[in-house]
Amino acid sequence: MDIGPLLGSGRTADVYALDGPWVLRRYRHGFDATGELAVMSYLAASGFPVPRIGPPAEDALPTDLVVQRITGPTLAEALLAGTVTEDEGADLLARLLRELHAIPARLSQDPEDRILHLDLHPENVILAPEGARVIDWLTTREGPPALDRAMTSLILAQVSLDPAFTAGARLRDLLAALLTRFEADGGVPGDALARATALRAQDPQLTAHETAVLDEASALVASLSGGDPAHFRR
Repeated sequence: MDIGPLLGSGRTADVYALDGPWVLRRYRHGFDATGELAVMSYLAASGFPVPRIGPPAEDALPTDLVVQRITGPTLAEALLAGTVTEDEGADLLARLLRELHAIPARLSQDPEDRILHLDLHPENVILAPEGARVIDWLTTREGPPALDRAMTSLILAQVSLDPAFTAGARLRDLLAALLTRFEADGGVPGDALARATALRAQDPQLTAHETAVLDEASALVASLSGGDPAHFRR
């Protein structure tokens, strides 16, 4: 397959058109897609809604990942457009994490560990005609499910605190609704939120503002979870 025009760029990767129903996701900064490919293949075989893996492109690099081209808005776009409500968005995010965490770990011998996405937020959920699909598995690792719930909550809180994001109040409504759904799955314990905050602080892709509001975002998650915000700070 020949690599076609650039379709879009994110923080870590560029996406190019390919022949047929495929796109090429090419990472920058030397990120290797090999581990992501293995996890997505395992999840697809387990029935989790990830894009299908395609055949390698010509002259493929270790930073390349060929995946199904999915049409449809992201959950973020649907929330902003008002075609999905905050409650519906919370239901979907909670369900996707619950289904992901029902799948046994691929490598870990700890029976409590599961595959974690660690970046599951509305921009990484595409509302395809055949159902929601979860994309961007670069940050995946294995560990306790509470860490995944904490990271999703923390990311939503960070974005809601960005003054350039005009729908911050609606995003906080989504976060509050999501935390309510998480209660049935064990909630967001303090140790998980503290660990998520520490991991997030180590992310070199964060903007200066995201780094600056990290403690405030952690405190917001803690307060909406009914905890003591001071307890959750790094």
